[in-house]
Amino acid sequence: MKKLFVIATLFASMVVANAQQLGVTGGLTLSKMNGVTNPKETKAVVLYSAGVLYKADLGAGFAIQPELLWQVKGADVQENTGALDNVIVSRSNNVELGLGLQWGPDLLAFRPYLFVEPYLGYSLGGKETYALANTDVGKKDFSSARNKLEYGVGAGLGVEIASHVQISCQLFRNMGPLYNKEKVQESYRSSYDHLKNYQGMKINLAILF
Repeated sequence: MKKLFVIATLFASMVVANAQQLGVTGGLTLSKMNGVTNPKETKAVVLYSAGVLYKADLGAGFAIQPELLWQVKGADVQENTGALDNVIVSRSNNVELGLGLQWGPDLLAFRPYLFVEPYLGYSLGGKETYALANTDVGKKDFSSARNKLEYGVGAGLGVEIASHVQISCQLFRNMGPLYNKEKVQESYRSSYDHLKNYQGMKINLAILF
């Protein structure tokens, strides 16, 4: 226990001793559904994120960067059934907390870096509909079947310019099931059988102060 306390104290003092910055961030999210199999296909949709961040340099090129985001994810899944296709439209509005760990050499004018970012989120609403040919014909709302808690991991690369601007690209994947399929009406459950969770790419711009 004493060793853990010493390690935690050293870590905290290292963070305090190095540069710390606050910032704002936002960008585009290109997401789709993982686990889709024939005769289904998923269409990626362009959504967005926005939020605030805190960055602390740890030395030797390392930095930690927690971010609190309003993150919108989703997908359109088309179920091929013949002349007309059924479409599942899924959107989730999440409050998301990510903890990014970066590493990259400081080249004075800019710093290229690699990063990994586990995240945890909670859905505050969205859309979950099943309908014929993306119309209101036979529309069913299965929002209650979607799990509220989300978690996953992202990884990517970025560049920091003049210590105040970051541009990054990240591949992400939500882990665990998106749906509690027992809450989907039984006659529609087979349409959700292979659907797992969101995955995709994020392109972000951050301004550091």
